[in-house]
Amino acid sequence: MAKNISEFIAIMTAQFPVKRLAIFLAATVLLLPNQANAQQKIPILVYHSIAEFTGSGQKELYVTPENFKKQMEYLKEHGFTLMTFEQWDQVNHVKKPIFITVDDGYKDHLNILETFQTLKDPAFRPAATLFIISDFIGNRNRLSKADLQMLAGTGMFSIQSHTATHPDLTKTTDYKKELEESKLKIEQITKRPVIALSYPYGNTNNKVITETRKYYKFGLTTTPGPFVKSNFPEELYTLPRTYVKYSDTLADFANIVNGLDRKEHRDR
Repeated sequence: MAKNISEFIAIMTAQFPVKRLAIFLAATVLLLPNQANAQQKIPILVYHSIAEFTGSGQKELYVTPENFKKQMEYLKEHGFTLMTFEQWDQVNHVKKPIFITVDDGYKDHLNILETFQTLKDPAFRPAATLFIISDFIGNRNRLSKADLQMLAGTGMFSIQSHTATHPDLTKTTDYKKELEESKLKIEQITKRPVIALSYPYGNTNNKVITETRKYYKFGLTTTPGPFVKSNFPEELYTLPRTYVKYSDTLADFANIVNGLDRKEHRDR
C-alpha cells in the first residue's frame, strides 16, 4: 500500500495509461478528504450594550460587564485570535480567528476597554470593531468624538460605520448620506479608514449591496452562524453575525464560538 500521495501517483502511473490516470486522479481529488479544502468556521459575534440591565430596552441586547469579561477570558484561555476587518486577509494564517463586533456606539462600550486592558498581554491581544451611527456621536448615552479618538488610539478598536441615522437600508433612498457621509465623518474623527458597514436591523438586499460596494469592503448582517467561505460573489457583503445575549451562559457562549448551537449542551 502506498504510504503517501507521491508514492500513490507513482504506482498508478505505472499501471494506468495517461488518459485513464488523469480521469482517475481527478475523481480522487473530489472524493478523498482534503484538508486544504476544509471549510474553516469563523465566528463573528455581535453585542449591543455592555452594561447591567436596568429595565429599559430589550434585556437580551445587554451583556453584563462581568459576563463579558468571562467570555473574553474564555477566548483567551482557549487560544482564540481576536481580529478586526483590516486583518481579514490574515484569517487563514492565525489560530482560531474570531471577530468581536459591537453596534450602535453606546457610552457603555467603554466597559469593553476596561476588560481588554485587564486581559491583554504579549500572547493575547484583544480587539473589537465598534459600528457607530455617525449622526448620534456625542448624543446622550453615546460615545463622543473624544471617546472614539481615544479608543482608536489604543490599537484595540476599529471604528466602523452603522450608517448615519440607522434607517432600514432596504427602505431608504438616501444612500449618499447614510453610507458615504457616515464613512467620511467617522474617518475625519479617527483619521483611519472606514471599510466595513453593519446594516441596521441586519437588513440588506441586492440594491443595498450594490450601494455598499461603492464605499465599503465588507457588509455585515445579523444572520446567525459562523462565516464559511463559499466563493459566493457577494459573501463579504452578507457576512453573518451571531448575537451574544443577556441569557447566554458561558457554556452557551462556548458553543457559539466553537460553531455549535448555543443550547446544544442543554439537550444532552
